[in-house]
Amino acid sequence: MTELDGRSARTLAAAVREGTLSSLDLVEAALQRIEATDELNAFITVIADSARDRARAADRAADRGENLGPLHGVPVAIKDLRTRKAGVRHTMGLTSLADNVADADSVMVERLEAAGAVIVGTTSTPALGHTIKTENRLVGATPTPFDHDRSAGGSSGGSAAALAAGAVPLATGSEIGGSLRVPASCCSVIGLKPTFGLVPERVPADGFSPHSPFFVGGPMARTAEDIALLLDVLAGPDSRDPFSVPRGETAYVESTTRPTADLSVGYSPTLGLQPVAPTVRETVAAAVDDLAAAGATVDTVDVSLPPYADLSMAYVEQVGVFFSAFARQLADRYDIDFETADIEETVRSTIALGEDTEAVSERLRNVPRTAAYDGIQDSLAGYDALVTPTLTVPPYSKYLADGYPTEIDGQSVRGVPTDAMLTWVCNLTGHPAASVPAGFTDDGLPVGLQVIGNRFGEEAILSVTAALERVRPWSSQYPTY
Repeated sequence: MTELDGRSARTLAAAVREGTLSSLDLVEAALQRIEATDELNAFITVIADSARDRARAADRAADRGENLGPLHGVPVAIKDLRTRKAGVRHTMGLTSLADNVADADSVMVERLEAAGAVIVGTTSTPALGHTIKTENRLVGATPTPFDHDRSAGGSSGGSAAALAAGAVPLATGSEIGGSLRVPASCCSVIGLKPTFGLVPERVPADGFSPHSPFFVGGPMARTAEDIALLLDVLAGPDSRDPFSVPRGETAYVESTTRPTADLSVGYSPTLGLQPVAPTVRETVAAAVDDLAAAGATVDTVDVSLPPYADLSMAYVEQVGVFFSAFARQLADRYDIDFETADIEETVRSTIALGEDTEAVSERLRNVPRTAAYDGIQDSLAGYDALVTPTLTVPPYSKYLADGYPTEIDGQSVRGVPTDAMLTWVCNLTGHPAASVPAGFTDDGLPVGLQVIGNRFGEEAILSVTAALERVRPWSSQYPTY
């Protein structure tokens, strides 16, 4: 049986094209690993038969000397939220949609398959992607492979767990406050939130809904080269997306070869926003020190943001309106009564956040949002990127009922998701950002380092990501199954 471990998607695709590896063997290895790691609940739906058929077609193309694209024959997983594959059930983590089947491909799926990828299944998400733990009534809670009592993060936790477990080399995710970066941190993989509009999406019935706060889809992978490769596949304009933007002509994967000594990085231990657990600060600081020792210019910088209470209220109110409208659209489309549906109370409370918000009040929240944008911009001045911790705490309990930490570094916090992460600010400001593995706590729990760039600064983010991978490689530190 061919194994996926330790080889990049780029290497695997090249081997399939050259005929030294079989796509069917890669798919069988992926399916075997998915079954062996079933306790992770990483997948909602596995599409074994169609994956095998597509793999056979990829092998036949290779035999004919045809190149299907940069992901020729490579197994990929897609998040079961807004990423849809025609003929495959599309649940969004809801039991009400357990039998719902997508009638069309999403833009991401179109681009993945046009690049030669083989989709093997859809990964788990909390209902509607509403929080940073992945638990739903369909498959249960998804833990990080590093500790089965702790969360894989959310809402792209299924994708992150599948990557860390070696089930697939590539996966997709999406986020509105950290749902790509938080699970990447919890599972020691890479998750990239691109600049809004760079990776297009067409939301059925409401193509304008992702605008505020910025909801985006993006790539997840285990290596810097692979995250860049997947971004190359996904990025670029699409006329169906009213916010879609052009991309540069240079391949993103080229940015991963930039010398470390050419990089300049600003470092903020807390983003000037909220407390961070000492074990997280120390792990990130050690990674930053290693980056400096390798030749990068690293300076500690002050970040001027509005007070946490003001900025978090802006985020919560705008996200609340987003979720309330999203739920109402789904209720109308699929005849779901969210007051009586079989869902967690955290879903109902998230939907309720925006029910009574006045339009003028929601718009006025753009004032602290603008101040946050200016603060991040000022901190980036003269640097390729700004780096911070991704989470303020190590991975937390995997169960929604257990809530979130109420004390961090000796300070009482409210026990809400924004307390546990430093990611959501970038969804208010629109800056692209990635979470990159920084190392592990003394207890063996993964810690992520957040890399924030200027708008359309994905190349710089990927250069820093690759530099971190060179100085603190993590490929040998994944659990074995």
